[in-house]
Amino acid sequence: MILASTEAGEGPPLLLLHGLFGSGQNWGAIRRALAPRFRVLTPDLRNHGASARAAAMTYAAMADDIAETLDAAGIVRAAVLGHSMGGKAAMAFALAHPGRVERLVVADISPVRYPPALRGYVEAMQAVPLRAGLTRKDADAALTAAVPEAGIRAFLLQNLRFEADAPDWRLGLAEIAAAMPEIEDFSAPPGARFDGPVLVMGGERSGYIRPEHHALFRTLFPRARFVTVPGAGHWVHAENPAGFLALLEPFLAEGG
Repeated sequence: MILASTEAGEGPPLLLLHGLFGSGQNWGAIRRALAPRFRVLTPDLRNHGASARAAAMTYAAMADDIAETLDAAGIVRAAVLGHSMGGKAAMAFALAHPGRVERLVVADISPVRYPPALRGYVEAMQAVPLRAGLTRKDADAALTAAVPEAGIRAFLLQNLRFEADAPDWRLGLAEIAAAMPEIEDFSAPPGARFDGPVLVMGGERSGYIRPEHHALFRTLFPRARFVTVPGAGHWVHAENPAGFLALLEPFLAEGG
């Protein structure tokens, strides 16, 4: 599918891919910072934001979406940055279409299967009573037992629209719930690798990228280098945008 996307700036194309439960708008501050030097595209991945809903949520399907979206924008080759689920989608795209990726940035995710820690979020969101008159405060209270962290609840509730009498989610929650085993997993096609430059950015306070993952990264991405965003957890670009950009921008400016 061609993904709904926001674009800003002019210059070499750069694609920014959000994580699970996010949308392209999550990249707003980073997009503004990079737009003076790049043509920045921030799509909503399938079953997120304004993009279409679909039963399939494999990373192969997401990679095909990225290819179609770049085709529709007239872009043959781009730098690609993905965070979390978007980082897995970015890796899948680079492995399936290596000639279309100028350079790859993977933000706080590894090409491995993760435990089902986020399924409770999906269930809690599905259980919010989407009745007329529901307020954001009501929805926040409904999520509190399953999602005790106020910041994560606020992030999830960005997807709840209150324009109509009865609110609705800007997420394909049923499709996401069914696909969680695939979203948690990652498998590369046999023999696939991407030989271009790769920057792997982990958060200092995050456990998503572990030392034991480095060898697998280098099998798939021989030119991978690893950096740490200081003071950041999993949402590296939101928790320390200045530190994130300080590591990202020199990599994007490199040649070769």
